[in-house]
Amino acid sequence: MNILSFPERKKRHEPIVMVTCYDYTMARICAESEVDMLLVGDSAAMVMHGHANTLPIGVNEMATHVAAVKRGAPDKFIVADLPFLAVRKGLPAAMEAVEAVMKAGAEAVKLEGIRGQQALVSHIVESGVPVMGHLGLTPQSVNQLGGFRVQGRSENERRRLRREARACQDAGCFALVLECVPEDLAADITQALEIVTIGIGAGDRTDGQVLVLHDLLGLITGFKPKFVRNYLDGHGLVLKALNHYAADVRSGAFPAPEERYAG
Repeated sequence: MNILSFPERKKRHEPIVMVTCYDYTMARICAESEVDMLLVGDSAAMVMHGHANTLPIGVNEMATHVAAVKRGAPDKFIVADLPFLAVRKGLPAAMEAVEAVMKAGAEAVKLEGIRGQQALVSHIVESGVPVMGHLGLTPQSVNQLGGFRVQGRSENERRRLRREARACQDAGCFALVLECVPEDLAADITQALEIVTIGIGAGDRTDGQVLVLHDLLGLITGFKPKFVRNYLDGHGLVLKALNHYAADVRSGAFPAPEERYAG
């Protein structure tokens, strides 16, 4: 898949499949899968580093994750998140952030919101870098939104999100993530735009879907958003394997004779 594939997929009504990925080992598995594209998300702050939200991760850490994913899945289309405030420190700082993740191996960048940064998005696109937008629940604005809440339920919010979606397209975005918005609103935006939409908690009428890899593998326990589907009991399987290993070591069953080196 490449940047020219997106309008073709929308025209053919062929859903686009995206998952997050943050490391080399998982990227190697994703590389063998039928998933279309990988998002190296700033959700790495939560999934890989244990933070309560996405805010703590910086550009250098994002570039490290991108490079690892690129080594593991060199033929997948990779999108890199621009982390919190990376594009709000002026044009030179924003372009340095873009440069860092692109040189690390991304094919495109993703940034949240459009208000106050439409000119920046256009500049990034004009510099030769594809940009994916992100509207609805934008996790970097969690403090301003009052938490991880569904967006677009009031008529004012719906009008705003429609305007902002059009602004993303007008600025040159090739795709738009819609997170945690009512399904009818996501469908309206998808139909109104020429660019593809990727939904997460936005119903089934977007042009594609994205999930956090560790969510769909069932590796994260506790809080489970409504839109998450576990395709594997990853937590249970890994825990069972670890306990089996511990039992074998304690009983002397591991290492077995065939797992030892002769002198």
